[in-house]
Amino acid sequence: MALSRLSSRSTTLLQPLATTSLRRNISTDTSPITVETSLPFTSHLISPPSRAVQTSSKELLSFFHDMALMRRMEIAADSLYKAKLIRGFCHLYDGQEAVAIGMEAAITKKDAIITSYRDHCTFLGRGGGLFEAFSELMGRKTGCSNGKGGSMHFYKKDACFYGGHGIVGAQAPLGCGLAFAQKYSKEEAVTFTLYGDGAANQGQLFEALNIAALWDLPAVLVCENNHYGMGTAEWRSAKSPAYFKRGDYVPGLKVDGMDALAVKQACKFAKEHALKNGPIILEMDTYRYHGHSMSDPGSTYRTRDEISGVRQVRDPIDRVRKLIISHDIATEKELKDMEKEVRKDVDAAVAQAKESPIPEPSELFTNIYVKGFGSESFGADRKELRATLP
Repeated sequence: MALSRLSSRSTTLLQPLATTSLRRNISTDTSPITVETSLPFTSHLISPPSRAVQTSSKELLSFFHDMALMRRMEIAADSLYKAKLIRGFCHLYDGQEAVAIGMEAAITKKDAIITSYRDHCTFLGRGGGLFEAFSELMGRKTGCSNGKGGSMHFYKKDACFYGGHGIVGAQAPLGCGLAFAQKYSKEEAVTFTLYGDGAANQGQLFEALNIAALWDLPAVLVCENNHYGMGTAEWRSAKSPAYFKRGDYVPGLKVDGMDALAVKQACKFAKEHALKNGPIILEMDTYRYHGHSMSDPGSTYRTRDEISGVRQVRDPIDRVRKLIISHDIATEKELKDMEKEVRKDVDAAVAQAKESPIPEPSELFTNIYVKGFGSESFGADRKELRATLP
């Protein structure tokens, strides 16, 4: 079945860049397709979900498009950083796209997500636009955090995305707090709290998990295990790198985080469990292609052969590409054409973001105090009034 018979993308490409997001009506064919996950789930204190995942032509094509868009965005961010148009810290997500895509396929925008500083693709998954993403990366006022957050602090409150956080592991107690609010308000929603294997030894993670278990909070803690905490391999930093078992009294599930359908199945399972029984841990076995951040070449603590080996065997985009072709949903050429359109979208968003204004210096004094309280700024002697803040 040719892609041209399933979809027409011409109308969506005409949308203004500021409003273009990941969710495009790529296909209308929702006939069920059953696919088995690449690997079985490994469980702790719970029976694992089925490996048979229900999907459709429409979903597989949207997975391919969305992950290709995320990959291209991160490649563009790499170039912008090297050109010094992105400053400060910048942590890229290429290789880990299946986690963001599979998770979104299993939940709704009423469910909350909070993550670490590797947050660009999670923002896109929540419905954020390329223009807002690149504007934020370049510190422009049209960014998703008004140019004041930068790479590590993307935010989209209307989709319950409570950001990127720069302090390692700090989002864990905040995520459990969001889950507490959901339970207190009697919302039928859960919070997905994402953290890396580098944060998995943080004491605050275990403190938050203890409270979540005591109060049966609808919390799903997701360890994105890309196997290197900065430049330290997991086996060098963790006596027990089976992170899905770290909850002890809390159930856990190990998932192939390079398989978008496995992630979808696991997140659907975890949400149902959390709503009925309280917290659960998901360990996503994934991999990042870039270094920890743009200051890390990523090749001093692992070999280039290791990186290329993962690309060849486990790449999440190629896995979906093979599924699409094997089910005769689209041809190789049609998928390449889709990737070309994605590249055009990214290039256009970068160009538009470059033309956006930088925030005014007065913005330094906003978003500090609650508006309308007449906050005042004094000099060091507490006598000289320097400014009345808005």
